[in-house]
Amino acid sequence: MKLKKCVVCDEYTLKEEHCKKATVSAHPPRFSREDRYWRERLKARGVVND
Repeated sequence: MKLKKCVVCDEYTLKEEHCKKATVSAHPPRFSREDRYWRERLKARGVVND
């Protein structure tokens, strides 16, 4: 089982549902050097200003 995070109360859990809402993965996505969209992803987060 993987650790999950509740989007409502920010608590960590192993359950698929918490606070009557679906939980999301608490782990970041894997890094790939072949990722063609890294710049767009950072722009969306506000890290890169081009």
